[in-house]
Amino acid sequence: MSQSRKDMGSGPLVRLRNDLKNDLLTGLAVVIPLATTLWLSSIVARWAVEFLTSVPKQFNPLQTQNPLLLSFINLMVGLLVPLLAILLIGLMARIAVVRPLVAFGEDSLIRIPLAGTVYKTLKQLLQTLLRDNASRFRRVVLVEYPREGIFAIAFVTGPAGQSLRPLFPEPMLNIFIPTSPNPTTGWYALVAEKDVKTLDIPVDMAFRTIISAGILSPDQKPSPSSEGLYPQGQTISYSPSGGA
Repeated sequence: MSQSRKDMGSGPLVRLRNDLKNDLLTGLAVVIPLATTLWLSSIVARWAVEFLTSVPKQFNPLQTQNPLLLSFINLMVGLLVPLLAILLIGLMARIAVVRPLVAFGEDSLIRIPLAGTVYKTLKQLLQTLLRDNASRFRRVVLVEYPREGIFAIAFVTGPAGQSLRPLFPEPMLNIFIPTSPNPTTGWYALVAEKDVKTLDIPVDMAFRTIISAGILSPDQKPSPSSEGLYPQGQTISYSPSGGA
C-alpha cells in the first residue's frame, strides 16, 4: 500500500502539476514587470496623443498633414514619450537633490497595503535582473544544502573577512544561497573553500536557472576564466540530468 502511494506521489500527474506550477511562477516573474511597464507606458502615451489632438486645428500644424503620416506621428509620440519619461525619471533619481523626494514617494507608495507589496516585489525583481551581478558575485558554485547529498546553486561574494580567518583552520568563503523562484531573498553562509564546487557558467545563466526553478538550464560552455580564482575549489560542469 505504501509503495503504491509512493508511486502515485511520483507519477506523471504529479510531475505535470509541478511543471505547470513552475511554468506559472516563471511566467509571472516575466509578465508582471513587463505588463506593469506596458501599462504605465500606455497611460503616458495616451496622455501625449490626447494632448496633441486637443489643440485647435488652426494652431495645430499636424492636422493638415496626410492621415497616414498623422497616424505614424502619433505612433512615434506614443513610443518616444514614455521612453523619454523613463529616462528623465532615472536621471532625476540619480540627482542628489531629488533623491529625498524619490525616497518620500517610494515610502508613501509602500505604505499602501496592496500596491506597496506589489511595488516592493517588482522593484526587487527588476533590481536583480538589471543590475551588474558580475561585480557582486565572483563565481557560481554548488554547495551541499540543506543537507548532505543535496546541492544548491550559490554565489561566492568573496573570501572570509580578516577578523574571521583566525577562527577557522582552513580558507573560508562568503556565499549567498538564493531562493527559487525569487532570488532576491536567500541565506548568507560561511563555507570552507574545499567544500564548494565551481560551476563554469556565468552569473546571469545561474539567475535564469534559479528564477525558472530549473526549467531553463544553463548552457554547458567552458569558462576558463573561472579557473584560478580560487585554485583550491573544484571546478565542474553543470548537467541538468546528472549530479555534481
